[in-house]
Amino acid sequence: MGSFLPSTEGQVWKRLGRDQALVVLQAVQQSLDTMPSPITAGLHCLFLLVTACCQTSQDSNFNPFIQYVIDSALGEESFQSEMQRQKRNMLFFDLPPVEYTVDIEVSFMDSSFLEPIKDYFKNFTLPLSTNISNVDMTVSNINITTVCLPSGENNSCCSCENGYAWPSAVCSDLITCSSDSLALDLPCSYMMEMPFYRPYCEPQTEDSCGMEEPIVMNMSVRLDTKFLYELTNSSSEFYKKYKTDLEKAFHASYRCLPGFVSATVTGFRPGSVFVNYEVKAGAASFAQIASANKIVPQFLDAFYKVDQSTFTTEITNQTNFTVSPGDIFEGDTVSLICEINSTSENVTWYHFDQIITTSFHYSIERKVSRGTSRSILKIVNITMKDSGSYRCTFTMSKHLTTWIFKATQTILVSLLYVTPNLNDISVTCNSPEMQTNSPLLSCCIDRHLPSLTGDWKVNGAINITGVPSFSENCTEYRLKIDESLCPPEKSGTVTTYTCKLQTGYGARCSQNISVMYLRTAHVTVSPSTNSVSEGHPFSLMCESDVSNYDSISWKIQSGNKTKTVGCDTCIKNSKFPATSVLTVETATQDWNGIYICTFSQKYLESSANVTIEVISLPLKKNILIDPIAASIQCKVQQTLECCISANTMENYNVTFVVQQNEFQVGKKKNGSLFCYVYNYTETDCSKEQELKAYCKFINRIKQEVKSENITLHLIFAQEISCSSSLGIGKEGAILIKPCRDTNTDSFTRGRKIYKCSNKTWKTERDDCLSVSINNLLSSAESLVKSPEAKANLPKYLAELKEKTRLEQNTISHSPANLGAIVTILDMVSSIPADAEEVTIKNFLSTVDYIVADSTAEAWEDLNKAEKPTSSLLLDSVENFTLHLQPVNNSIPPVSANTLQLQGRVVTENNYRNYNKSFSSTENLTVNVFIGESEIQTLTQNSTIVSVMYSRLARILPWNEPECVNGLLITTTVSNNRSHKFNINMTFTKKDSSLKMAQCVFWNFTLNKRRGGWDTRGCIATEAEDYVICSCNHLTPFSILMSPDKSSQIIFEDYITYIGLIISIVSLVACIIIESLVWKYVTNNTTSYMRHVCILNIATSLLIADIWFIVTASINDQNQQTSRGICFVATFFIHLFYLCVFFWMLSLGLILFYRLIFILHNTSKTAQKAVAFCLGYGCPFVIAVITIAVTLPRNNYTRRGVCWLNWKDSKALLAFVIPALIIVAINLFITAVVIIKILRPTIGDRSNRQEKKSLFQIGKSVAILTPLLGLTWGFGLATIIKNSHRAFHILFALFNALQGLFILVFGSLWDKKIQEALMKRNSMSKWSSQQTKQRAEGPGGSSLRLARQSSTSTSLILVTPMFAMSYPFSRTFNNLCGKTGKYRVSSSESSSSSSENTSKSYSLLN
Repeated sequence: MGSFLPSTEGQVWKRLGRDQALVVLQAVQQSLDTMPSPITAGLHCLFLLVTACCQTSQDSNFNPFIQYVIDSALGEESFQSEMQRQKRNMLFFDLPPVEYTVDIEVSFMDSSFLEPIKDYFKNFTLPLSTNISNVDMTVSNINITTVCLPSGENNSCCSCENGYAWPSAVCSDLITCSSDSLALDLPCSYMMEMPFYRPYCEPQTEDSCGMEEPIVMNMSVRLDTKFLYELTNSSSEFYKKYKTDLEKAFHASYRCLPGFVSATVTGFRPGSVFVNYEVKAGAASFAQIASANKIVPQFLDAFYKVDQSTFTTEITNQTNFTVSPGDIFEGDTVSLICEINSTSENVTWYHFDQIITTSFHYSIERKVSRGTSRSILKIVNITMKDSGSYRCTFTMSKHLTTWIFKATQTILVSLLYVTPNLNDISVTCNSPEMQTNSPLLSCCIDRHLPSLTGDWKVNGAINITGVPSFSENCTEYRLKIDESLCPPEKSGTVTTYTCKLQTGYGARCSQNISVMYLRTAHVTVSPSTNSVSEGHPFSLMCESDVSNYDSISWKIQSGNKTKTVGCDTCIKNSKFPATSVLTVETATQDWNGIYICTFSQKYLESSANVTIEVISLPLKKNILIDPIAASIQCKVQQTLECCISANTMENYNVTFVVQQNEFQVGKKKNGSLFCYVYNYTETDCSKEQELKAYCKFINRIKQEVKSENITLHLIFAQEISCSSSLGIGKEGAILIKPCRDTNTDSFTRGRKIYKCSNKTWKTERDDCLSVSINNLLSSAESLVKSPEAKANLPKYLAELKEKTRLEQNTISHSPANLGAIVTILDMVSSIPADAEEVTIKNFLSTVDYIVADSTAEAWEDLNKAEKPTSSLLLDSVENFTLHLQPVNNSIPPVSANTLQLQGRVVTENNYRNYNKSFSSTENLTVNVFIGESEIQTLTQNSTIVSVMYSRLARILPWNEPECVNGLLITTTVSNNRSHKFNINMTFTKKDSSLKMAQCVFWNFTLNKRRGGWDTRGCIATEAEDYVICSCNHLTPFSILMSPDKSSQIIFEDYITYIGLIISIVSLVACIIIESLVWKYVTNNTTSYMRHVCILNIATSLLIADIWFIVTASINDQNQQTSRGICFVATFFIHLFYLCVFFWMLSLGLILFYRLIFILHNTSKTAQKAVAFCLGYGCPFVIAVITIAVTLPRNNYTRRGVCWLNWKDSKALLAFVIPALIIVAINLFITAVVIIKILRPTIGDRSNRQEKKSLFQIGKSVAILTPLLGLTWGFGLATIIKNSHRAFHILFALFNALQGLFILVFGSLWDKKIQEALMKRNSMSKWSSQQTKQRAEGPGGSSLRLARQSSTSTSLILVTPMFAMSYPFSRTFNNLCGKTGKYRVSSSESSSSSSENTSKSYSLLN
């Protein structure tokens, strides 16, 4: 199908001239015979049309047109000849008819023919057939495509008919005819030059002009009018009017643009009035848009004042925007290129909405050539932040319009990901396989980049290199393994291989591949011995030349069974050198076999083995001796027997050793026992003695074991009181026999103790274990010594729980069986256990069974042991929880009647507070709280486990009247690196009537490790129904409380406090009086020593009373005093109270000495030295020894009271015993004094003398009794339990007022002191008068202290300077006995008898 378009005149048609109209017809015809040429077909079609026109339109005025056609240059002859020529040149085939489409241009001079012709062809009858030159033709369809009307010189306005459109080739050249554009009801016509050489309109298709996807052109124009606010409000009438008028004008102006769709006003902006609008149409040229812009004012009212020079058009589809490279990676240098087919010098680049300027990161290059403009933006070392939208904008002015070319591209910057074929690998250097088939390392990216390059670098202590290669998007590196470069000490060293890939645009990326080089270790095992006896220790040392191992394991292969040694405590590993030492303390048959030691490093395992043979030898505790202790008669045989289990194949060499004499014996089998018997006869009958015997077992490797000693007491025949099959003995003798079942010839642990009473052996104590518990104990001993202790523990605990339940009745009545169960729990608690609920419950249930109420009596008996069994049980439970190993990072809560367990594992993301609550069946509760700050100090995977006991606290010892008044709680923390760990617990009270709550913990180290309740590190906060305990350590906690006491001070306390105050005041007064009268009353040695003692007694008692009242006031205020201060206070109270007693003793001894040894005269210095050594030296020694002995055991003081302990350590005896001894001595001295006073002198006494003697006796008793401390005798009653309150009151009264007694009876009742005070008073008055007289008279003579008289005794004092000048110094000197010299003279003669009487008087008064 083609178009018949004559191009020159004289061929078919003449071209249209000026003012001619043109119609283009498109006819479709078919040729039925032959295939004519297109020209022939067109001529045939034209002929048919003309013929038809002549036949059907006789009356029309088309004659000129038809005539013109007929008279054309191509006549019929030519036509006929042409047909003939074609016929000659054609081959005729039976072909289907050929269809042609022919464009025929019809022009005519009169444009008024246009419509009639269009109507004519529309109504033309088709099809039309004819035969010309034997060619059958049929015209099937005729359509008018293009209509042109003249418009000026050489121009026409052409338009397409409906269903036809201009070809896309001429689309950009279509300029609207201005005259036709004003007529909105007419189709758009476009200016065409004549003659017409362009393509005609064609049937409308997707490729026709204006049929492409429309584009939106953002345009704007300025109106030279004032901008009003209403134009910002889209709902205002003013806005709507502007919008409507302008859209109509824009629609009329731009409707003839190719593919026009719409013109819409989008808004207004100030600056006069700028109108923003969008034109949606096909791609239009500059000329087309400029032409449309020109006619916009023609459709608007003059009011709008359109400024035609302000049209602006944004074009977004005519810019070629390219990005290089297509795949952008961080680090690349990227080029963004924008190009338009216009010349523009102005170009701007944007990243998002930010203008890009030239910098080190950006560079912009512009290139303008003929008809094109190009701008290149280069981004150097691009990053992820540079991703996003980039826009280039070209700006130019043309045709009175500003043209803006925009193009936008979004670029995505990616990281250059390099993927290695291996991440971390391990290579065995000395493996032959690795040396022949070494690893291949490679790095690849996920796409092919043509300019990609790669490189490798090696970094590590082991410098093993390789061969690099490159293929497509990967770089490879084949390692060359060399054993010499991988020494043993560097096994486990990591070498890093770094592959680097770089694109052609600058992006680069690297990836590390870590290669760990391992070396198969050379392992050796060295045993301490290859053969070892049961019960003996042995060890194995495993060494490796590779020190950087991950783990070491030991296994024992015995027959077909291989077991893993799970004993953490018996394996000690070290890195440098790489050794592992397995130490077995007690060998059993479980340790017999081949030992395999394996060093593991990553996947590599290196092993060595050695065989250890464990040879049978009975353990000492498994040797039955009979008897254990017995009496033997001289020269009478005594059967000694040792038995072991018959489950052994070893033949032992057994001897009995008695008093270092060995006797070989043979064996015999008794049931399940091998027994060795020796009949011993003692021949030395000279005296009673105790003999020791034992049996000794020696196996084939000459290792031996000795049994326990058999104790034999040699007695004489006449002493025998008991004699039976058990043995002989004298009255009161003890016989100890093993726990042996004669019926089955088997034995169990324990012993039976018999006592000879009334010629009969009576059972004193039965500590034999039941068979079941004995077997449990033996199994436990084997378990803890087994290499598979951890693996076998759950099964054993299940058996222990079940058998304990069945033997509960036996346990309740047998302390021995109960103690055995506690021993078992203590042994197995050291084995690490997985925190499975069943395992924990079996352990706790066993504890619950043995603390039942029915076992109370057995516990009471067991707690009398050196270490109370209840303390051991508590320690066992703590130890068990400490060794719990979490399963799946959790510890399940478990409850077993009277015990509850809860816990938690500290993980990386779990440092929250630890808060657990427990409740018992008695509705008692306890809450445990540990703050987050404390938990953060723990290492990861540490465990916190709390166990609540509702019965166990009852069996722990405590001091009456205090008692446990709440639940007992233990909390253990594994991996706790700090000794201080703050924990808070809240206990509900069991008995709310009890007060004085103490937060206590069970201190296992107290009382020579017997254990006891301790309050250190805990503070109690008591409420009505509960007590809050805040402690800084972790141990078993509870609360101790006492029976309620009134908050008011009891009567004894009133007496104590008031009496102490009176005593302190009295003692101060006594010291002051002594210092004032010292020079008057110390005129002889006896009087001097008496007052030295009185002064030191008063001083010591004053210091002791001050310390006592300070500590008592602190305790009464319920304050938590420092234990250190309490120890110091107790020490000084003890010391100075002892000083009081020893100075009293010194006073009594001086009295005794002066009365008994009248003629013996000791110097004052010697007496003073003895008195001070006795008064201060002895108390200091006693006090220091007391604190040194008791303080390390934490039982120096009482709980809550700063005074010597009585309950635990009997430290109070260090005060009571010296005090009682001194009281006794002073009572004796008092008696001697009384006798001496009553003893008559030479000659008879008068009645007056007897009365005076009796008066002296009564006065002596009244003075000496309080001074010598007789009132402390009432203190004896206070030590006795449940003593009467009267003794407490009397003791408090007399003891507190002792200072008053010393003042009254020691100072004020002394006549010499009274006289001295009076004399001092009179002398002070006379001295003041003499001072006044001397002040009035002339001269400066010295002051006279005394006036001599011929009839009176003269007292001349020569005192030290300090004593005269400073009263305080004088007092100190008096205390120490440092006074001046005295000379006593009298004008009257005196006899020796009167002198002696004078001394006695001075001492007594």
